[in-house]
Amino acid sequence: MIRQPIISKNLRVRHPEFFEIGEGSIIDDFSYFSARVTVGRFCHIASGCTIAGGDKRQFTLRDFSSLSSGVRVWCTSDDFVHDVIAIFPQSWPQVKENLITGDVTLERFTGVGANSVIMPRNHVPEGTVIGALSFVPPHFEFRPWSVYAGTPVRIVKPRDRDSVLRQWDVLERQLRNESADSCR
Repeated sequence: MIRQPIISKNLRVRHPEFFEIGEGSIIDDFSYFSARVTVGRFCHIASGCTIAGGDKRQFTLRDFSSLSSGVRVWCTSDDFVHDVIAIFPQSWPQVKENLITGDVTLERFTGVGANSVIMPRNHVPEGTVIGALSFVPPHFEFRPWSVYAGTPVRIVKPRDRDSVLRQWDVLERQLRNESADSCR
C-alpha cells in the first residue's frame, strides 16, 4: 500500500518544478520553500518552516526525518558584514561579493527541534538530531548518531542508534507486510 504524501494547501513553493516529496510524508501549514527541495519517505515538516536559497541550491531531507515548527534552513544567506543586504532585480548586475551559499542535506533518521536555524553548506549525518532553538553555523562538522543543541550548536551526547534502529525494524516489517498484502 503506497501512502500518498499530505501537503497543506497553505504552503508556498516558489519553484514547484524542483519540489519532490516521498511516500507518506507530511508538510504542514504556512511553510515556505524557495530552494530546490527533495523530501524523502515518511518525513514530517511541521508548520511555519522556511527552506530558502534560490533555484540553484538544494535542500534534501532523507527518509524518516523531521523538522519541527518554525525551523529555518538557509541554503543562501547574505554576508551581513561585507555585503549589501537587499534583493535586486535579476537583470541587474550581481554585486554581492561574499554570499554564504551551499546545499543543505539531512540524512535518514535526523530531526531538527523547533525554531532552530541551519545555515548553508551543512550535511547532517544519519541519526543526528538538533535540539530546539539551536543555531548551526555554515559548514559545521557533525558526528553521526549524536544529539546537538545550543547557540552555536555543540554536541550534547550520543544518540541511541540501537534503540532507534530496533524501532525502525518493527516499522519496516509492517511496511513489508502491507506491501505483500496489497500484492495479493
